[in-house]
Parts: sequence; structure tokens; C-alpha cells
Amino acid sequence: MKFVDEATIRVDAGNGGAGCMSFRREKFIPRGGPDGGNGGDGGSIFLVGRDGLNTLADFRQTRRFRAENGAKGGGRNCSGRAGGDRAIDVPLGTRVADAQTAELIGEVTRDGEQLYVARGGKGGLGNTSFKSSTNRAPRKTTPGTLGESRELHLELQVLADVGLLGLPNAGKSTLLRQVTEAKPKVADYPFTTLIPHLGVVRLGPDRSFVIADIPGLIEGAAEGAGLGIQFLKHLNRTRIMLHLVDFATPESAEEIVRHVDTIVAELEKFAGGLAARERWLVLNKVDLLPSSERESRAQALKKYLGQNERQYSISAVNGDGCVKLMNDLFKRLTELKKESG
Repeated sequence: MKFVDEATIRVDAGNGGAGCMSFRREKFIPRGGPDGGNGGDGGSIFLVGRDGLNTLADFRQTRRFRAENGAKGGGRNCSGRAGGDRAIDVPLGTRVADAQTAELIGEVTRDGEQLYVARGGKGGLGNTSFKSSTNRAPRKTTPGTLGESRELHLELQVLADVGLLGLPNAGKSTLLRQVTEAKPKVADYPFTTLIPHLGVVRLGPDRSFVIADIPGLIEGAAEGAGLGIQFLKHLNRTRIMLHLVDFATPESAEEIVRHVDTIVAELEKFAGGLAARERWLVLNKVDLLPSSERESRAQALKKYLGQNERQYSISAVNGDGCVKLMNDLFKRLTELKKESG
């Protein structure tokens, strides 16, 4: 199924049923009375988070959703049947906004979580409801109210604890395959990753977290170069970003620094505040360098980037350094969760 992370739909809640005007007509009862029942309420529409979904592609085919109208009230004080609600399944991480006003309605982040987006109309009152000591035979009823109708803009932001970013061919997908069961496409040409991928890192019982891999960025992505920055929003929910850098291919440490600065510059242009997010520098493909050159490059990078830069050297292909990196990530994520309460 094609990955789709934005969609616009229309929802129409059910209208309330009209109240009934009716009078009793029974043998041997010379004076009947009002017995018109109330109308039923219209059905509401709500979104439901489903863990098994990972795209909004279904909404490219079906764009309009309706709930049932409430039934009209009947005689003998019979109330009309309420209209059935309409549940719409969405992936976890879906943000919902009014398409006309851009007002945020809410977010669905947990499996089974419900978010009401359109309320059904109220059923009208039958003439029995207007009976009083001074009005024994009321001929008044009310119609049901209309259900809410609105256009909604759905936007999917994947839920992950850690996000991977970097230039194309930095080895993000290879790392995801190394530390999780995910199988993103890997090849020796740029932009093999065209959509976000998720993977779960399992370090032991109750010791796991989720990593998201997004398509690579290049200089000018904020202006639309390459795949642009359309997928950066998927890192908005992450607590830590791993900035992967090709440690072996560039000819010098200065060139590696330029690659790092390219990504940082694109993050700063993105409005989501990602540049201020906690970011770890991960030097990948160290297996392609002799140990002596590996150390000299690492020291040169610290000189340019500063000693306080959190820096790891790994090989995503053979797994060197990956276990330590994943354990340190889990430890830091635990700390961040405690800090946030």
C-alpha cells in the first residue's frame, strides 16, 4: 500500500429525528391526551487509533463519511431510534485539524483512543413534552437539530522515540536493519528511502524503543531540492535525533563538517523547532578506514565541532559500536521520560 501522510475528508454527523404530534384515541376513554414521542438523536462521528495502520492511503479512495440520522418519534409515547455512530480507523500519530480554519481538533496517539470530530443532532420533542396543567392538549413539537458537518485535514506524524537523519547514503536504513527487524530498502545509490520507516529496538524484557528512518536530506531541501523537507514533520515527536554521517567517503574532516553543517542548516529552516532537539552525531562506515586514520579523523572532528558534541563511531554493516549506541539511547530515553513526568 502506498504511503500517504496527509488527507482531507468530509464528515457529516446524523441529524436528530423530529418529535411526533399524536393524541390517544382509545375506546371508553372520552378524553385522550397527547402521546407524541421524542425523536432520536443523530449519530456522531469519531476517529479511533489503530496500531496496525501506518498510512492514510485509504482516505484517497473514501473521502466522505456519514453517520445515521435519528428516527422520528411515534405515537403512544414511542421515542425514535437513535442513529448509529460512525467510527473511522486512523493510524497512531494522526493530527486532526479543521480544513477551513486550520484549528487543531486533537491527536490520536494510543491504540483504541477515540476523538470525536462531529456531534450528532439532538432529537426533537414530541407534543407530550409540552403538556402542562394549563395546556392539556398541546399541538407543539420541535424538529431535530442538524448534525455537525465539517471538512477535516488529517496529518500523520509517525510515533518514534528516536529519529534518524542525514545526507542520502549515510547508512540510516542500514542501521535500522542492523538494530531492528525492519527491512527498508538498501542500495548503493542516493534516495533509496522514499518514505519513513519504523523499527523497534529490543534490548531485553521491558527494554525497547522505536526508531524512525526518514528520506535523506540534501542542501536546499527547505527550498524543495531532492525530496524536500516534507518528511521532517515525522521527527517532531521524537525525543532524540541520531545524525548519521558518512565517516569514510569524504576526503577530509573539514568535508565531514560541511556535511554536518548542511543538515543543521536545513533543520534550522524547518519551522518545527527540530534544530533545538537533542541530537547525537553518529560517524558511520568506520569499517572502511584503517584504525589509525579513524582516530585522527575523530580527533579532527572534535576540534571542529567541540568536545561537548556527543559523538559515536559505528559500522552499521557489521554492527560495530551499535550495541553501545542502542544501550546509551535507552538509558537517555529513560532519563528524558522521568524528567517529563
